[in-house]
Amino acid sequence: MKKILFLLLIIANAVVAQNTTELFTDANDLYKNEKIEEAIELYKKIETQGFVSSELYYNLGNCYYKLNKVGPSIYYYEKALQLNPLNEDVKNNLVFAKRLALDNIEELPKTVFQKLNKNWLQKLSYNQWAIVVVVFSFLGSLLFLLFYFADSPSKKRFYFVTSTVSFLLLIFSFFITYNQYNFTKKNKVAIVFAEKTAVRNAPTLNSEEVFTLHEGTKVIVLDRVDDWKKIKLADGKLGWIIADEIKEL
Repeated sequence: MKKILFLLLIIANAVVAQNTTELFTDANDLYKNEKIEEAIELYKKIETQGFVSSELYYNLGNCYYKLNKVGPSIYYYEKALQLNPLNEDVKNNLVFAKRLALDNIEELPKTVFQKLNKNWLQKLSYNQWAIVVVVFSFLGSLLFLLFYFADSPSKKRFYFVTSTVSFLLLIFSFFITYNQYNFTKKNKVAIVFAEKTAVRNAPTLNSEEVFTLHEGTKVIVLDRVDDWKKIKLADGKLGWIIADEIKEL
């Protein structure tokens, strides 16, 4: 009975995967034929089914870019980069999309470690760094076994050194994975979807307006109170914005 249920589950998953592939192909065809809004509907349908990917979000970003919707296009390009930070096509298109945004926010000067983190360590997501950890753990274990069973001093020396290096890299990559995970969880990124919105110094409509933001601007979400979210900009400015006017990645 269990074998039959398992077989039925495999068949069901195969049917769903095939249906998703067909939807993706149909959506791509609609996009090529300039039927952008219809393509978006199919891409969103795939997203609701849970079959998300960097390619899916990249195509959604392209659709909204075609419609000159700055906020959604930047939002989906950013989501595509979250899944695959090395996708050069997404990076290039994100540059063009950001040129449509009205707000020009200069980043605060970064420390050496912050520059290293952004330019190198964040090239991979914490999930990808986790894969690196697994690879080094497997490699280190294999080399240690080869060291244990090696029959000559030269081989033992070689395997001992390489296994030691592998375990050191394992610890280093685990540390990076842990830090990238914490960084991602603490820095909740969101994109402004409102065409124009006021940011205030307190989570109330009668509080003072401190600055204005426009569609497509990236912010960091720090806190939430009722229908308001506390945000921080790349230049260090802080304020409260109506929660529905931004969308978290």
